[in-house]
Amino acid sequence: MAQFDDIESEIYAWAKKNTEETGNKLNPDYDIVAMAIKGLANNKKKYGEQYCSCREVSGNNEQDRKIICPCVHRSRELEQRGACKCALFVK
Repeated sequence: MAQFDDIESEIYAWAKKNTEETGNKLNPDYDIVAMAIKGLANNKKKYGEQYCSCREVSGNNEQDRKIICPCVHRSRELEQRGACKCALFVK
């Protein structure tokens, strides 16, 4: 089982709270959750924002705002696939 650092723990707590507010769930596969959380944390450390790790940061601030987790694609992906692209959130 992976250990979370402080930023990862903060993002994990945020993700859990987000699911309570939206009615979605975190993926039941802990390894997928850990990988997604670590990707968000790496992007937060590198760019200062928790950009979705499954999407490419372009350097265009206006465009990149759309991929800050939860990204603008999440709702549609949850409806169509039952999970967002990185699979952190599921229906």
